[in-house]
Amino acid sequence: MRLPILRHTAAVLSLLAAGALLCACHGKDDASQPGGSSPVAAIQSSVNLIKAGNFNGLWKHALPPADYANLRADWGRQQQERPPITAEDRTRFRQAMQQLSGPDADKKLYAELQPKLASMEQQYKDQLPVMISVGEALVKNGISQSKELSEAQKAQLGNVLDVLTPWAQQTPWFDQARAKQAIGVAVATVRKLDLKTPEQLRTMDFDTTMAKYSTGYAGLKQLLAIYGLSLDDTLNSIKVSQVSSSNGHAVVKVEYTLLGKPLSTESKMVEENGRWYSEDVLTNARKSHQQLSQQQTTVATASSSVSATPASAIGKD
Repeated sequence: MRLPILRHTAAVLSLLAAGALLCACHGKDDASQPGGSSPVAAIQSSVNLIKAGNFNGLWKHALPPADYANLRADWGRQQQERPPITAEDRTRFRQAMQQLSGPDADKKLYAELQPKLASMEQQYKDQLPVMISVGEALVKNGISQSKELSEAQKAQLGNVLDVLTPWAQQTPWFDQARAKQAIGVAVATVRKLDLKTPEQLRTMDFDTTMAKYSTGYAGLKQLLAIYGLSLDDTLNSIKVSQVSSSNGHAVVKVEYTLLGKPLSTESKMVEENGRWYSEDVLTNARKSHQQLSQQQTTVATASSSVSATPASAIGKD
């Protein structure tokens, strides 16, 4: 399900941040089961699934069975409602795939990029930090104005940006050795995705799409590691302590290290039918399902009204 971007990002960051339960939890739940036997066990299983890149398993674990079923059903409906693919879309897609996955694609791309790196560095070296700062300000403004994020989520995203911005400003993006490695990873990832046509993207079911996400996630981790950002190091650094638990609700404090900088946040958990889930993830999933259901009801009602209108009345004032 494609949740609104800021809300989705905050929910994923909550799961990533809570990952240090790997070090704090003694027992292990069955990650294939919905939820956890405790707030700690629920998050530990989620983090194990994230580290493994098992996104289908993550959603199955992170949501109660009924909500997971809604997620899968809504996914198929959303694909059907997307705008039709144009001839221009097909041409652009085909050209991109040929460039990224054709014979010797990595060598050809690097040969094309290599002579440009030096001039790009000379032209943008001084401007890039400023451009990144401007981008950070725009993103932070969007976060602060968001009505979908809680104050805790806004603070969490802001703290993460405060760490990522200096990294992005100081990273040697124009380094030729790193660029060559990055191109190799990108080409290998695209080949593993094995996407032939844009129609293929529209017809993939939920399971197939989640498998493609896993492939893309593995490639993304490799790319970030080339430039000094290890997602696994961040996950492995987290420590969690329970702050409170009462009447089916719990709060845990999550402490973790991102690029050597200590960060912390609090994550809310909720108990349903004896199992524990992330409150943010559950709320966001149900809100998205409700919004889609309302949209479909509105469309169905409008279609029924048009069908019920006598043909002789159409077009009359």
